[in-house]
Amino acid sequence: MLLLEAERDTLLFPLQAVTGVVEKRHTLPILSNVLIEKNAGVLAMTATDLEIQIRTSTQASATEDNFAITVSAKKLQDICRALPDKAHIRLEASDEHIQITAGKSRFNLQTLPAADFPVIESNGETESRASLPQKTFKHLIERVQYAMAQQDIRYYLNGMLLVLNGKTIMVVATDGHRLSLASAELEQESASLEIIVPRKTVQELGRQLTDSDDLIHIKVRRNQVAFNFARIELVSKVIEGKFPDYNRVIPSNHSNVLQVARTALLQALQRVAILSNEKFRGVRLVLSQSELRIICNNNEQEEAQEELEVDYHGEALDIGFNVSYLLDALNNLSCDTVQCLFDDANSSMLLIQPDDAGFKYVVMPMRI
Repeated sequence: MLLLEAERDTLLFPLQAVTGVVEKRHTLPILSNVLIEKNAGVLAMTATDLEIQIRTSTQASATEDNFAITVSAKKLQDICRALPDKAHIRLEASDEHIQITAGKSRFNLQTLPAADFPVIESNGETESRASLPQKTFKHLIERVQYAMAQQDIRYYLNGMLLVLNGKTIMVVATDGHRLSLASAELEQESASLEIIVPRKTVQELGRQLTDSDDLIHIKVRRNQVAFNFARIELVSKVIEGKFPDYNRVIPSNHSNVLQVARTALLQALQRVAILSNEKFRGVRLVLSQSELRIICNNNEQEEAQEELEVDYHGEALDIGFNVSYLLDALNNLSCDTVQCLFDDANSSMLLIQPDDAGFKYVVMPMRI
Protein backbone atom coordinates (compact mmCIF):
# COMPACT_ATOMS: atom_id res chain seq x y z
CA MET A 1 0.00 0.00 0.00
CA LEU A 2 1.45 3.34 -1.07
CA LEU A 3 1.41 5.74 1.87
CA LEU A 4 3.24 8.79 0.63
CA GLU A 5 5.43 10.23 -2.09
CA ALA A 6 7.38 13.35 -1.21
CA GLU A 7 10.71 15.14 -1.49
CA ARG A 8 13.26 14.32 1.21
CA ASP A 9 12.88 17.60 3.11
CA THR A 10 9.11 17.15 3.43
CA LEU A 11 9.91 14.22 5.74
CA LEU A 12 13.27 15.28 7.16
CA PHE A 13 12.35 18.71 8.54
CA PRO A 14 9.36 17.55 10.64
CA LEU A 15 11.36 14.49 11.76
CA GLN A 16 14.16 16.73 13.03
CA ALA A 17 11.58 18.79 14.92
CA VAL A 18 10.10 15.85 16.85
CA THR A 19 12.88 13.30 17.40
CA GLY A 20 14.65 15.39 20.08
CA VAL A 21 12.31 13.99 22.74
CA VAL A 22 12.86 10.34 21.80
CA GLU A 23 14.91 8.65 24.51
CA LYS A 24 17.80 6.37 23.59
CA ARG A 25 16.93 4.08 26.49
CA HIS A 26 13.26 3.26 26.84
CA THR A 27 11.06 0.74 28.60
CA LEU A 28 8.41 0.64 25.88
CA PRO A 29 9.67 -0.17 22.35
CA ILE A 30 7.02 2.09 20.79
CA LEU A 31 8.53 5.12 22.54
CA SER A 32 11.47 4.93 20.12
CA ASN A 33 9.01 5.31 17.25
CA VAL A 34 7.47 8.35 15.59
CA LEU A 35 3.75 8.36 14.85
CA ILE A 36 3.16 9.41 11.22
CA GLU A 37 -0.42 10.27 10.28
CA LYS A 38 -2.09 11.75 7.23
CA ASN A 39 -5.62 13.03 7.44
CA ALA A 40 -7.50 15.45 5.18
CA GLY A 41 -4.35 16.55 3.40
CA VAL A 42 -2.33 17.18 6.57
CA LEU A 43 0.79 15.11 7.33
CA ALA A 44 1.49 15.02 11.10
CA MET A 45 4.38 13.52 13.07
CA THR A 46 4.34 12.92 16.81
CA ALA A 47 7.03 11.77 19.27
CA THR A 48 6.82 11.38 23.04
CA ASP A 49 8.63 10.10 26.13
CA LEU A 50 5.38 10.10 28.17
CA GLU A 51 6.41 13.36 29.88
CA ILE A 52 6.82 15.54 26.77
CA GLN A 53 5.16 15.28 23.38
CA ILE A 54 6.03 17.14 20.18
CA ARG A 55 3.70 17.20 17.22
CA THR A 56 4.33 18.92 13.92
CA SER A 57 2.18 19.15 10.81
CA THR A 58 2.66 20.03 7.14
CA GLN A 59 0.41 20.09 4.10
CA ALA A 60 0.32 16.92 1.99
CA SER A 61 -1.57 15.93 -1.10
CA ALA A 62 -5.27 15.58 -0.28
CA THR A 63 -5.74 12.84 -2.89
CA GLU A 64 -3.71 10.23 -1.03
CA ASP A 65 -5.36 7.79 1.36
CA ASN A 66 -5.37 8.61 5.05
CA PHE A 67 -3.12 6.45 7.23
CA ALA A 68 -1.46 6.17 10.65
CA ILE A 69 1.74 4.21 11.27
CA THR A 70 4.69 4.19 13.70
CA VAL A 71 8.31 3.53 12.77
CA SER A 72 11.72 4.00 14.40
CA ALA A 73 12.26 7.77 14.62
CA LYS A 74 16.06 7.64 14.61
CA LYS A 75 16.36 5.14 11.76
CA LEU A 76 13.91 7.02 9.55
CA GLN A 77 15.63 10.32 10.30
CA ASP A 78 19.09 8.87 9.59
CA ILE A 79 17.87 7.40 6.29
CA CYS A 80 16.30 10.67 5.15
CA ARG A 81 19.38 12.63 6.18
CA ALA A 82 21.69 10.28 4.26
CA LEU A 83 19.72 10.56 1.02
CA PRO A 84 20.66 13.23 -1.57
CA ASP A 85 19.03 16.68 -1.48
CA LYS A 86 15.67 16.75 -3.24
CA ALA A 87 15.59 12.96 -3.40
CA HIS A 88 12.09 11.66 -4.18
CA ILE A 89 10.94 9.28 -1.44
CA ARG A 90 8.17 6.69 -1.56
CA LEU A 91 6.74 5.14 1.61
CA GLU A 92 4.87 1.85 1.22
CA ALA A 93 3.41 -0.32 3.99
CA SER A 94 3.00 -4.11 4.10
CA ASP A 95 2.72 -6.68 6.93
CA GLU A 96 4.19 -4.78 9.89
CA HIS A 97 6.92 -3.23 7.75
CA ILE A 98 7.41 0.00 5.86
CA GLN A 99 9.48 0.19 2.68
CA ILE A 100 11.35 3.42 1.94
CA THR A 101 12.43 3.84 -1.69
CA ALA A 102 14.50 6.67 -3.18
CA GLY A 103 16.04 6.12 -6.61
CA LYS A 104 17.93 2.83 -6.35
CA SER A 105 18.01 2.92 -2.52
CA ARG A 106 15.58 0.71 -0.63
CA PHE A 107 15.07 0.20 3.11
CA ASN A 108 12.65 -2.01 5.03
CA LEU A 109 11.81 -0.98 8.60
CA GLN A 110 9.64 -2.68 11.20
CA THR A 111 6.45 -0.87 12.26
CA LEU A 112 4.26 -1.04 15.36
CA PRO A 113 0.48 -0.39 15.47
CA ALA A 114 -0.47 3.31 15.59
CA ALA A 115 -3.29 2.42 17.99
CA ASP A 116 -0.67 1.50 20.63
CA PHE A 117 1.11 4.87 20.46
CA PRO A 118 0.67 6.73 23.80
CA VAL A 119 -0.61 10.17 22.78
CA ILE A 120 -0.72 12.88 25.47
CA GLU A 121 -4.05 14.62 25.11
CA SER A 122 -3.77 18.41 25.31
CA ASN A 123 -7.18 19.05 26.73
CA GLY A 124 -8.69 20.57 29.83
CA GLU A 125 -9.50 24.14 30.72
CA THR A 126 -6.78 26.72 30.05
CA GLU A 127 -5.94 28.48 33.34
CA SER A 128 -3.61 31.09 31.85
CA ARG A 129 -2.22 31.97 28.44
CA ALA A 130 0.37 34.28 26.93
CA SER A 131 1.80 35.09 23.50
CA LEU A 132 5.15 36.68 22.73
CA PRO A 133 7.76 36.68 19.95
CA GLN A 134 9.81 33.48 19.68
CA LYS A 135 13.06 35.44 19.94
CA THR A 136 11.95 37.02 23.23
CA PHE A 137 11.10 33.68 24.85
CA LYS A 138 14.25 32.05 23.44
CA HIS A 139 16.25 34.95 24.90
CA LEU A 140 14.65 34.44 28.33
CA ILE A 141 15.40 30.70 28.30
CA GLU A 142 19.04 31.27 27.31
CA ARG A 143 19.46 33.64 30.25
CA VAL A 144 18.48 31.07 32.89
CA GLN A 145 18.61 27.44 31.66
CA TYR A 146 22.25 26.85 32.66
CA ALA A 147 21.28 27.43 36.32
CA MET A 148 18.80 24.52 36.44
CA ALA A 149 19.75 21.59 38.65
CA GLN A 150 20.57 18.19 37.14
CA GLN A 151 19.08 15.10 38.77
CA ASP A 152 18.80 16.84 42.12
CA ILE A 153 16.92 14.97 44.84
CA ARG A 154 14.96 18.22 45.24
CA TYR A 155 13.04 17.43 42.05
CA TYR A 156 11.45 20.90 41.88
CA LEU A 157 14.91 22.35 41.09
CA ASN A 158 15.26 20.14 37.97
CA GLY A 159 13.35 22.62 35.86
CA MET A 160 12.54 26.27 35.24
CA LEU A 161 9.92 28.31 37.05
CA LEU A 162 7.61 30.06 34.57
CA VAL A 163 5.69 32.97 36.06
CA LEU A 164 2.83 34.73 34.30
CA ASN A 165 1.67 37.84 36.13
CA GLY A 166 -0.41 40.44 34.36
CA LYS A 167 1.70 41.87 31.55
CA THR A 168 4.94 40.28 32.80
CA ILE A 169 6.48 36.91 31.98
CA MET A 170 9.35 35.74 34.17
CA VAL A 171 11.58 32.65 34.15
CA VAL A 172 13.73 31.55 37.11
CA ALA A 173 16.20 28.68 37.56
CA THR A 174 18.37 27.65 40.50
CA ASP A 175 20.44 24.66 41.61
CA GLY A 176 20.78 25.86 45.20
CA HIS A 177 24.20 27.48 44.62
CA ARG A 178 23.24 30.14 42.08
CA LEU A 179 20.00 31.61 40.74
CA SER A 180 19.20 33.22 37.40
CA LEU A 181 16.11 35.32 36.68
CA ALA A 182 14.94 37.02 33.49
CA SER A 183 11.70 38.80 32.63
CA ALA A 184 9.98 40.53 29.73
CA GLU A 185 6.81 42.50 29.10
CA LEU A 186 3.75 40.99 27.39
CA GLU A 187 1.40 42.78 25.00
CA GLN A 188 -1.72 41.22 26.54
CA GLU A 189 -2.49 40.68 30.20
CA SER A 190 -2.49 37.08 31.46
CA ALA A 191 -3.89 35.42 34.58
CA SER A 192 -1.32 35.16 37.40
CA LEU A 193 0.13 31.67 37.62
CA GLU A 194 3.38 29.82 38.38
CA ILE A 195 4.46 26.43 37.04
CA ILE A 196 7.73 24.47 36.97
CA VAL A 197 8.66 23.39 33.44
CA PRO A 198 10.86 20.23 33.32
CA ARG A 199 14.51 20.55 32.32
CA LYS A 200 14.11 18.49 29.13
CA THR A 201 11.20 20.63 27.97
CA VAL A 202 13.20 23.81 28.54
CA GLN A 203 16.16 22.44 26.59
CA GLU A 204 13.91 21.33 23.73
CA LEU A 205 12.31 24.78 23.54
CA GLY A 206 15.75 26.37 23.49
CA ARG A 207 16.67 24.11 20.56
CA GLN A 208 13.47 24.62 18.58
CA LEU A 209 12.77 28.35 18.94
CA THR A 210 14.15 30.78 16.38
CA ASP A 211 15.30 34.41 16.56
CA SER A 212 12.16 35.61 14.79
CA ASP A 213 9.19 37.84 15.58
CA ASP A 214 6.81 34.94 14.93
CA LEU A 215 4.72 34.30 18.02
CA ILE A 216 4.85 31.44 20.47
CA HIS A 217 1.56 30.79 22.26
CA ILE A 218 1.71 29.41 25.81
CA LYS A 219 -1.33 27.70 27.35
CA VAL A 220 -1.21 26.49 30.95
CA ARG A 221 -3.67 23.80 31.94
CA ARG A 222 -3.97 21.67 35.06
CA ASN A 223 -0.68 19.71 35.42
CA GLN A 224 0.23 20.54 31.82
CA VAL A 225 1.61 23.31 29.62
CA ALA A 226 1.41 23.58 25.83
CA PHE A 227 3.65 25.67 23.56
CA ASN A 228 2.49 26.33 19.99
CA PHE A 229 4.82 27.86 17.40
CA ALA A 230 5.75 27.41 13.73
CA ARG A 231 3.37 24.46 13.13
CA ILE A 232 4.78 22.73 16.22
CA GLU A 233 2.86 21.85 19.37
CA LEU A 234 4.95 20.87 22.40
CA VAL A 235 2.91 19.53 25.31
CA SER A 236 4.63 18.88 28.63
CA LYS A 237 3.71 17.74 32.08
CA VAL A 238 4.75 20.15 34.82
CA ILE A 239 6.78 19.41 37.94
CA GLU A 240 4.72 19.30 41.11
CA GLY A 241 6.30 21.02 44.10
CA LYS A 242 7.07 24.36 45.69
CA PHE A 243 9.82 26.36 43.98
CA PRO A 244 12.09 28.34 46.35
CA ASP A 245 11.14 31.97 47.05
CA TYR A 246 13.44 33.66 44.55
CA ASN A 247 12.76 37.13 45.99
CA ARG A 248 14.38 36.12 49.28
CA VAL A 249 17.50 34.88 47.47
CA ILE A 250 18.18 38.12 45.58
CA PRO A 251 20.33 40.33 47.85
CA SER A 252 19.10 43.86 48.51
CA ASN A 253 22.14 45.14 50.45
CA HIS A 254 25.11 45.83 48.19
CA SER A 255 27.33 48.73 49.19
CA ASN A 256 30.15 47.74 46.81
CA VAL A 257 29.63 48.00 43.05
CA LEU A 258 32.05 46.68 40.43
CA GLN A 259 31.54 47.66 36.78
CA VAL A 260 33.63 45.79 34.22
CA ALA A 261 33.69 44.94 30.51
CA ARG A 262 31.99 41.57 30.11
CA THR A 263 34.36 40.19 27.47
CA ALA A 264 37.51 41.20 29.38
CA LEU A 265 36.21 39.57 32.58
CA LEU A 266 35.08 36.45 30.69
CA GLN A 267 38.44 35.95 28.96
CA ALA A 268 40.41 36.55 32.17
CA LEU A 269 38.29 33.98 34.03
CA GLN A 270 38.69 31.47 31.19
CA ARG A 271 42.47 31.80 31.40
CA VAL A 272 42.80 31.42 35.16
CA ALA A 273 40.29 28.55 35.19
CA ILE A 274 42.88 26.45 33.35
CA LEU A 275 44.69 26.03 36.69
CA SER A 276 41.62 25.77 38.92
CA ASN A 277 40.99 22.74 41.12
CA GLU A 278 39.12 20.27 38.91
CA LYS A 279 36.70 19.29 41.65
CA PHE A 280 35.98 22.56 43.47
CA ARG A 281 36.65 25.05 40.64
CA GLY A 282 37.35 27.87 43.08
CA VAL A 283 38.46 31.36 42.00
CA ARG A 284 39.31 34.38 44.19
CA LEU A 285 38.25 37.89 43.24
CA VAL A 286 40.46 40.41 45.05
CA LEU A 287 39.07 43.93 44.73
CA SER A 288 40.77 47.22 45.51
CA GLN A 289 40.41 50.76 44.16
CA SER A 290 40.03 50.54 40.34
CA GLU A 291 41.65 47.09 40.26
CA LEU A 292 40.47 43.48 40.15
CA ARG A 293 42.85 40.57 40.67
CA ILE A 294 41.60 37.09 39.75
CA ILE A 295 43.49 34.18 41.32
CA CYS A 296 43.21 30.40 40.87
CA ASN A 297 45.18 27.65 42.65
CA ASN A 298 45.15 23.87 42.42
CA ASN A 299 46.40 20.86 44.39
CA GLU A 300 49.76 20.87 42.58
CA GLN A 301 50.59 24.27 44.13
CA GLU A 302 50.18 25.93 40.72
CA GLU A 303 48.68 29.39 40.43
CA ALA A 304 47.19 31.63 37.74
CA GLN A 305 46.61 35.35 38.21
CA GLU A 306 45.03 38.09 36.09
CA GLU A 307 44.73 41.81 36.74
CA LEU A 308 42.06 44.07 35.26
CA GLU A 309 41.51 47.81 35.49
CA VAL A 310 37.89 48.23 36.56
CA ASP A 311 35.39 50.78 37.77
CA TYR A 312 35.39 50.03 41.50
CA HIS A 313 35.52 52.44 44.44
CA GLY A 314 34.20 50.30 47.28
CA GLU A 315 36.02 48.71 50.19
CA ALA A 316 38.78 46.13 49.65
CA LEU A 317 37.30 42.63 49.22
CA ASP A 318 38.68 39.12 48.84
CA ILE A 319 35.85 36.76 47.90
CA GLY A 320 35.72 33.25 46.42
CA PHE A 321 33.35 31.74 43.85
CA ASN A 322 32.95 28.69 41.69
CA VAL A 323 34.48 29.89 38.43
CA SER A 324 32.12 27.74 36.34
CA TYR A 325 29.12 29.62 37.74
CA LEU A 326 30.63 32.96 36.70
CA LEU A 327 31.54 31.68 33.24
CA ASP A 328 28.04 30.30 32.66
CA ALA A 329 26.43 33.69 33.17
CA LEU A 330 28.99 35.71 31.21
CA ASN A 331 28.87 33.27 28.28
CA ASN A 332 25.10 33.62 28.02
CA LEU A 333 24.99 37.42 28.03
CA SER A 334 25.57 39.66 25.03
CA CYS A 335 26.02 43.05 26.72
CA ASP A 336 29.24 45.08 26.72
CA THR A 337 29.31 45.81 30.45
CA VAL A 338 28.18 43.99 33.59
CA GLN A 339 27.85 45.14 37.18
CA CYS A 340 28.73 42.93 40.15
CA LEU A 341 27.16 44.03 43.42
CA PHE A 342 28.63 42.91 46.76
CA ASP A 343 27.96 43.48 50.44
CA ASP A 344 30.89 41.67 52.09
CA ALA A 345 33.08 38.60 51.54
CA ASN A 346 30.48 36.28 53.13
CA SER A 347 27.49 37.48 51.10
CA SER A 348 26.14 36.47 47.71
CA MET A 349 27.07 38.43 44.62
CA LEU A 350 24.39 39.94 42.39
CA LEU A 351 25.36 40.22 38.72
CA ILE A 352 23.22 42.51 36.55
CA GLN A 353 23.24 44.28 33.19
CA PRO A 354 23.06 48.10 33.39
CA ASP A 355 20.83 48.17 30.29
CA ASP A 356 18.42 45.37 31.30
CA ALA A 357 16.59 45.59 34.60
CA GLY A 358 14.84 42.28 33.89
CA PHE A 359 17.97 40.12 34.37
CA LYS A 360 19.45 39.12 37.73
CA TYR A 361 22.05 36.46 38.55
CA VAL A 362 22.93 35.53 42.11
CA VAL A 363 25.99 33.45 43.07
CA MET A 364 26.77 32.22 46.56
CA PRO A 365 30.38 32.67 47.73
CA MET A 366 32.66 29.74 48.54
CA ARG A 367 35.55 29.45 50.98
CA ILE A 368 38.91 28.96 49.28
